[in-house]
Amino acid sequence: MLISLSSSLSPSPSSSLPRFSNSKSPILESSSLKRKTTHFFKPLSSSLCYSSNLNFHSKTPLFTRCPLGKRLDFRSWAVSGFDLGNFESVLEAVGVLTAIIVVHEGGHFLAAYLQGIHVSKFAVGFGPILAKFNARNVEYSIRAFPLGGFVGFPDNDPESDIPVDDENLLKNRPILDRTIVISAGVIANIIFAYAIILAQVLSVGLPVQEAFPGVLVPEVQAFSAASRDGLLPGDVILAVNGTNLPKTGPNAVSEVVDVIKSSPNKNVLLKVERGEQNFEIGVTPDESFDGTGKIGVQLSNNVKITKAIAKNIFEAFNFAGEEFWGLSSNVVDSLKQTFSNFSQSASKVSGPVAIIAVGAEVARSNIDGLYQFAAVLNINLAVINLLPLPALDGGSLAFILIEAARGGRKLPLEIEQRIMSSGIVLVITLGFFLIVRDTLNLDFIKDML
Repeated sequence: MLISLSSSLSPSPSSSLPRFSNSKSPILESSSLKRKTTHFFKPLSSSLCYSSNLNFHSKTPLFTRCPLGKRLDFRSWAVSGFDLGNFESVLEAVGVLTAIIVVHEGGHFLAAYLQGIHVSKFAVGFGPILAKFNARNVEYSIRAFPLGGFVGFPDNDPESDIPVDDENLLKNRPILDRTIVISAGVIANIIFAYAIILAQVLSVGLPVQEAFPGVLVPEVQAFSAASRDGLLPGDVILAVNGTNLPKTGPNAVSEVVDVIKSSPNKNVLLKVERGEQNFEIGVTPDESFDGTGKIGVQLSNNVKITKAIAKNIFEAFNFAGEEFWGLSSNVVDSLKQTFSNFSQSASKVSGPVAIIAVGAEVARSNIDGLYQFAAVLNINLAVINLLPLPALDGGSLAFILIEAARGGRKLPLEIEQRIMSSGIVLVITLGFFLIVRDTLNLDFIKDML
């Protein structure tokens, strides 16, 4: 499960967790590649994208929502270190990730089952089996490595007693039937994401940011220029040197910062709102080591968070639909940026460990964030799996499209298996690398080292 902590979950995202991301794989033989069980492998490979400067030590909610129609930017989730925090929040994050995997695999399984297609295995994870049981000729298992999961089909299993020409083997089904099975995982994640958002709307409501003019000063450092000249935490800067600041947006904070940096040892006139009063304060920035000015404050957009509560079921579906499309747009946009500028965004791609770490931080912050975290991971997993790459559902769909274009003639089995097996090896190798890297990046591991 890979996700690009570079943007979709504007902390946040995807993700699938390592925005992170997650995904599946095509019809492939068993791990030995010796014509055993055909699998839809899903090495969680989605690119989760969350944006903003995510500070895992901050008490601020990771997810805040702009007014309906202006969604969070889930595009820059680069993190220098992860903190798994308390055990309960870690379990919540693991539970979210597991549910998403089960839903994805369940989509494939249900689509096959409802069409009467033979299924032999349903697994969460890869590698050695930790626990399993059998029911109705299907082996259900939990495996050691949480990189995704798979649904196994007995199409090429020499130990299966099903005749190779059985019409209910997946490989013998018409193109449409196979397309439905392969696409069902993505569809299941999309439905699940919408259901999560709808549940949030109906239970706790959607957080909405209401923007106000100016820039908020949440913190003033002791003995700093701002403290010396009378600026207090909670003040709102309305204007700088006579220039009024706009409502919240990328320019408001940067305008204040630019003026301060360019004015070392020069008086900067700030129009300040404090409670019900408006007045002006002259602040003289100290000169920092690089020659720029600094006054020792933390600045943020001047917004207040309220909850949008649906008045009726129709409004609830409307709110959920708007939020779903907004989050989906963020995910798609972040993935575009990841692929178009991969050299810079590659370091933000993470795996299950980082996804769980981020999820644990979100769980500690607020319930709103956990809802959106789960929704974004689902959307990430769905979008990533549609990419026409080996080891992803999109890769399997690509083979079906090629078959359809060839008039129903499949590619030679050896060629298909080589492509798919190389994709599986690549994804597993990348997943292992990300797990090691993200584990070493955990705060408590760094402290031990």
